[in-house]
Amino acid sequence: MKTHITSWLPIKKGHDFSIHNLPFGIFSTPTKSKRIGVAVGDQVLDVFAAKKAGLFVEHALPHELFNHGYLNDFIALGKATTRAIRLEIQQELYNPNSVLQYARVFEPIDKVVLHMPLQVGDYTDFYSSEEHAINVGKMFRDPENALLPNWKHLPVGYHGRASSILLSGQSIHRPYGQIQQDGKPVFAPSKRLDFELEMAFVVGKSNPIGTRIAPKEAEDYLFGLLLFNDWSARDIQKWEYVPLGPFLGKSFASSVSPWVVTTEALAPFRVEGPKQNPKPLPYLQTSGAQNYDIGLEVGLTPQNGPETVISRSNTKYLYWNMVQQLCHHSSNGCPLRVGDLMASGTISGPTPDSYGSMLELSWAGSQPIKLNNGTERHFLEDYDTVTMRAKATNKEVSVGFGAVQSQILPAV
Repeated sequence: MKTHITSWLPIKKGHDFSIHNLPFGIFSTPTKSKRIGVAVGDQVLDVFAAKKAGLFVEHALPHELFNHGYLNDFIALGKATTRAIRLEIQQELYNPNSVLQYARVFEPIDKVVLHMPLQVGDYTDFYSSEEHAINVGKMFRDPENALLPNWKHLPVGYHGRASSILLSGQSIHRPYGQIQQDGKPVFAPSKRLDFELEMAFVVGKSNPIGTRIAPKEAEDYLFGLLLFNDWSARDIQKWEYVPLGPFLGKSFASSVSPWVVTTEALAPFRVEGPKQNPKPLPYLQTSGAQNYDIGLEVGLTPQNGPETVISRSNTKYLYWNMVQQLCHHSSNGCPLRVGDLMASGTISGPTPDSYGSMLELSWAGSQPIKLNNGTERHFLEDYDTVTMRAKATNKEVSVGFGAVQSQILPAV
């Protein structure tokens, strides 16, 4: 990868959507239907228009493929093809004689409407941060034995609700549910609404039912990543989770960022994850750099006041990496499909300011979080806005995810 690339298209240094990134998404304008776009600086490249202008000739792909309302069919072309298309776009952006300079293929990013990038058939949420699992175990179980016996042997997860995955910018209502009040169950709005700072990966290849994905095959199944906020109603969750785990305390909403950052763009930021002890079983054993060094932050903005950054974390802290999550998910022969989402679970770091949920930051509500406007929070209040951001940087390359942002509205 050329890390010294400069583009004829003006892009500010350190921009989330540098020429090294080129994430894929779905956009529309008043005159253009939903179609595939690539974020480049402050512009969106209309990939459908770029195809009509003469790009991607070697692939013999129909124009209509790029005029779809979701990325699924594009992703299903396979990594070899999607990687080549992204590389061709990158090459054209630093080619001073590129046809893209003269064709009408760009739209200002602040003038387009962004849409859900994927048609999500299934969504699974994991529990892959050791720090988060230990914190939760200390709060609700035995502080001396915070991790359950299985946790270091397999990536714990649960099947979530794909129908309630929302795009950044969509507000959510505080959910009703059954909670305990004065030792008795009541049906009422959640009083302990929370976020979870997560990263999700997009499945890029299907496996037939009854087959397993091996670690050495996993790269072909990982298309890209996006930011993921797994909203959680902690009081609903606490009452319902025994004996089968998360249900209505989770399924009311999850929010995602609109741009899918490819694994190719993140290649310069691959790092080794935490040492795994005991050694995983053979079907979960990976080698080399399988984690990513991506800085994360969470901002909380009250209705009348400025934003306060309340958490800074990093995906490198994840104990179970994406390859292990993918391989474990298919280990019983479960068929995965293109466009499925798999979220990491809350990403918490080793220090209190790197915890990835209000539950941990306020230690189950016992330690209030101070905001810049002088108020405090134990959990989220109505009209609070939560903004998550992610960015990987080094001396030469900047790859960002934009943001996933949502406001809390009162229960209805």
